[in-house]
This record gives sequence, C-alpha cells and structure tokens, in this order.
Amino acid sequence: MSSFKFRIKMLRQYKDLIKELVTRDIKLKYRRSFLGYVWSVLNPLLVMLVMTFVFSAMFKRNIENYPVYLLIGRMTYDFLTTSTNQAMRSVTGNAALMKKTYIPKYIFTVAKVTSCLVDFVFSLGALLIVMIFTGARFHLTMLALPLVFAQLYLFCMGLGFLLSALHVFFRDIQYIYKAITTAWMYLTPIFYPLEQLPSSMQILIKTFNPMYYYVAQFRDMVLAGHFPGSRIFIGGWIFAVLMMLIGLWVFQKRKDRFILFI
Repeated sequence: MSSFKFRIKMLRQYKDLIKELVTRDIKLKYRRSFLGYVWSVLNPLLVMLVMTFVFSAMFKRNIENYPVYLLIGRMTYDFLTTSTNQAMRSVTGNAALMKKTYIPKYIFTVAKVTSCLVDFVFSLGALLIVMIFTGARFHLTMLALPLVFAQLYLFCMGLGFLLSALHVFFRDIQYIYKAITTAWMYLTPIFYPLEQLPSSMQILIKTFNPMYYYVAQFRDMVLAGHFPGSRIFIGGWIFAVLMMLIGLWVFQKRKDRFILFI
C-alpha cells in the first residue's frame, strides 16, 4: 500500500511533465497537417465508410444501425492498438532523456496512453456525426460512457506497462505483438455479430477476450440504450485491474535494469 501511495504521490509531483508530454505528442501527430485535429474525426469516418461498404452486404441485415455498430467497435479497438503500440516504445524512445536526468520511467508510458485517450475523445465527434446522419436515438445511458472509457484506459495502461518493459529487453516483441493484435481484431466482434460464430467460439470470446467486454458495454449504452449487465460491467473492471496489476508488477520488477539495455 505504501508503494502504491508513493506512486500516486510521484504522479502528482510530475503532473505538469505528463501534461507537457501529452501536449507534445498530440502536437507532433498533427504537425504540418492542414486539417490538424479534424483528422481525429475524419479518419474514423473514412475507415467506417470503407468498412461499411465492404461488410454491409454480409451483416447489415442482421444489425440495427450497422454504421454506428461498426464505428464503435473500430474506435475502441483502434484505441487499444494505438495506445499500446506507442506505450511499447515509450521507454526506449526516451532513452536519451533518461540518461541525462532522473525521471520516473513509468511517466513516459502514462503520457503515451493518455495522449491516445485524448485523441480517442476527439474521435467521438465522428460517432456523433454518424449517429445524427443515421437518425440514431440518443440515450441517457450515454452519460455513463466514461465508466467504460475508464476500464479501457486502465486495461491499455497495464498492457502498455507490460509491453514497454518487454520491449526494452526483447525488441522482437513489436513484431509478435503485431501478429497478436491482427488475430485479436478478428476474434473481437467489431464488424460482425457475435451470434454468427459457433457457440463454442462465442463462449471463448465472452470468457477470455477483454475487448469484447469494452465493445459490448459501449454498444449497450449507445445503441441499445441500457446499462450493461453486471457480468459484462464487472468483468470489464476485473480485466482492467488485473492487467494494470500485472503490467505494473513486471514494469517495477525490471525498471532498474532498463538503463543497461536502452
């Protein structure tokens, strides 16, 4: 508990640095871009249009408001892949700074995932536009979406800590993780309804795929207009907390050796 309190104290102490790092990442992403932050909205819209055109013939008749259904799944999964891939390189990418001055190493991972969260919030504008255009209803349950985003943020943060620690010692992890995320995408009901899979596959996804919990909660609050069931809601928090604990444990255990390998 004392170690946990110490980390919280350090986060508060370095909150200004985290803010500067997050701001830097966002500015660098859109530097020399004519449309700037508008791309946070346009990019998911363009991807949604292409995927809707490709997959609507197969799934549209089985799913109400397929564009919104697809966009929710895609946005959620994109946040996972973008935040964790950037977090993976957060330590090695700041090696020069770490060698010059003392900064808690986890600050860089926190900043990367947080900057991706800010970009994810910007991209919600695309969801708003699609909902208006398709005539989707707006439900009061959408006010509870931050609870889902908090779960997703914690999960990605924990996975980011794990990947960033592994990447210091095993640079090949980036290629392995790319293959994993490709398979992970197809094992998550992003563009297809889960019900079309065999029952045994449905059970596996509902039991072991954390992204199913976050996508399902997101869709329940936006499309169905009801609060997620207790199993999905509690399960999402369990996955988030477990991933955070595992990631922090591995990161803390290995951090003192980072300087020898970066």
